[in-house]
Formats: sequence, structure tokens, C-alpha cells
Amino acid sequence: QLQLVESGGGLVQPGGSLRLSCAASGFTLDYYAIGWFRQAPGKEREGVSCISSSGGSTNYADSVKGRFTISRDNAKNTVYLQMNSLKPEDTAVYYCAAQLLSCPTWVIYEYDYWGQGTQVTVSS
Repeated sequence: QLQLVESGGGLVQPGGSLRLSCAASGFTLDYYAIGWFRQAPGKEREGVSCISSSGGSTNYADSVKGRFTISRDNAKNTVYLQMNSLKPEDTAVYYCAAQLLSCPTWVIYEYDYWGQGTQVTVSS
């Protein structure tokens, strides 16, 4: 079964950090660009970050630039999203997704595989 599984979400205070992981099973991520998206209650899903298949190209939404870092370890078939200086407005369900196009790609239907999401809550 081909799937992506996110982990690492949780409750954190403003200014804190979390590292999300996106692990693939049933297929290799080597040829896929990976995007991280998030969806807050009552809002549309939005792109947060994207990393090319080689890891040589990364892109970020303006709202997270300088605070979030995307990376990948193809040997572990895993992509990470390091989130620092978290703000309450970062609260959302975070999803990773895989696509064979290049980054940045923020169009949801261009992604072939999606994870189930992990909740990130930033609150004091």
C-alpha cells in the first residue's frame, strides 16, 4: 500500500519548535518533490513549503520564511519540516504530499499522494 505518514505534531507554546516528519511506505520518494501544506479550521488548505526530489531546491510561503526549514533524507525515505519561532497563527493540521513535478507547486490536485495529517497547536 502506497502511503505517506506524518508525525511530530503536538501542542507547543508560542516561540517554540517542532519537527514534523513525513515517511513514505510502499514507494520510494527519490523521484518525488514533496510539499507541506496546512489547513486551519474554516480556512482553505495552503502550501507551506516544497522541496525538489534531489533536495537542491526549496521554497517557502512568505508567512513561514526564515522560521521553517524543509529537508529530506532519501536514504530514510523521509522528509522533514523544522518549525521554529512558532506563532498561534501556525496552528493547523499539517499534511505532506508527493508529486512528480518540480517545486514550487502549490496546486493541490497536482499532488499524487497525501498523508493523513498531523495536528500542530501553538498556544500558551
